[in-house]
Amino acid sequence: MKQHGRILKVYNSVLHVAAEDAVILCKLRGRIKKGRSDTEILPGDIVVLDRISPKEGVIEHVEQRSNLLQRPRVANLTQIVITVAAASPDPHPLVVSRFLVLAECSGAARIVLCINKMDLYRGDSEHFLAEYEAAGYPVLRVSAECGTGLDDLRRRLAGEITVFAGPSGAGKSSLLNALDPSLALVTGAVSEKIGRGRHTTRRAELLPFMNGYVVDTPGFTQQELTEISQEKLTACFSEFSKYGGCRFAPCSHSHEPGCAVKAAAAAGEISRERYDAYIALLDEIRSKKK
Repeated sequence: MKQHGRILKVYNSVLHVAAEDAVILCKLRGRIKKGRSDTEILPGDIVVLDRISPKEGVIEHVEQRSNLLQRPRVANLTQIVITVAAASPDPHPLVVSRFLVLAECSGAARIVLCINKMDLYRGDSEHFLAEYEAAGYPVLRVSAECGTGLDDLRRRLAGEITVFAGPSGAGKSSLLNALDPSLALVTGAVSEKIGRGRHTTRRAELLPFMNGYVVDTPGFTQQELTEISQEKLTACFSEFSKYGGCRFAPCSHSHEPGCAVKAAAAAGEISRERYDAYIALLDEIRSKKK
């Protein structure tokens, strides 16, 4: 019996597929392996499977993806929640912007910045990381430990396919456990020696949540910007688009005289931290092309 399903996780060459009535353990049909230049099937992929028993099947076809987050690699998302910690470890502007660029490049419809561990922050919590709100991102300030802000986050997750992505130690698994204790995800502490979190999530997996799915993903200390052009990077900083009238076109907004974006950053109209992160990422892309 042929039917559609969604890949929940891939483990030891077994694909766990959510069908209409059950989770089916599937293998790939041999001709799919031979006919694809990229045989990697990812969590979130929509597939056609042949049901050979109530709990087993064979995947016949993989549908075209609507979007793809490159790292962690998850397909067909509706939302990405970039999760960072307010403290322990402190958020770094370059790391935050790097994750936001990767989210922008995925093609997902919605991107949210979620700041966990607000209970550890001692400053003006209402305006913490407000520069990202000014850049156009919804910013949620939450605490998995205290439960602060979780109702708003829960509403945003309902009916969506949401990836939680971010650096190690941000508390993604703890946050998901606070939203739904039945998930029982393994969590870890931040290393005092290196100031970073330990990787507790080993692989991406779609978990049913409020008529949709949430995806807990491995944390990363470094994210490579592979195959991103200078023009695409600029487009990922949407706040730059408000400032036209650069003397040169195209303008990289880095060294050119008469650059409206540089002038806006100098005047404080664009966050200096965001602009500096853009220049650092631009230099990284340029160095890889040499």
